[in-house]
Amino acid sequence: MDRKIISAAAILGFVAIILGAFGAHALKKVLDVEQLVSFETGVRYQMYHALFLLFLGTTKLVSDKTKSTIYYLIISGVLFFSGSIYLLSTRNITNVDFSVIGFITPIGGLLMIIAWALLFLNILKQKA
Repeated sequence: MDRKIISAAAILGFVAIILGAFGAHALKKVLDVEQLVSFETGVRYQMYHALFLLFLGTTKLVSDKTKSTIYYLIISGVLFFSGSIYLLSTRNITNVDFSVIGFITPIGGLLMIIAWALLFLNILKQKA
């Protein structure tokens, strides 16, 4: 499981760097300030959670079962949260109205919050 988690962290991390560079250079010319800030928010949260998965895959403080649950919460959360932000902030470029998926952004955020809470609770209940 640790190898899978670390691999996912690497993928999320390098995709976040690519999207961040794309946003800073290519999208800067075609998005308004508000859209660019939203896009950067998606990139930032994706990178935060890539680092979270990197930690998760290397720690022995969390059981494998909990790691698995957190892993799926984070992957789903990033796809919903960051993915929907990417689509929503670039909709004037793609000419596709993604506003119908706007409801999944907070669901993604909630999944990421649950993952962090699960990490905290798992560590809290361990004996010193």
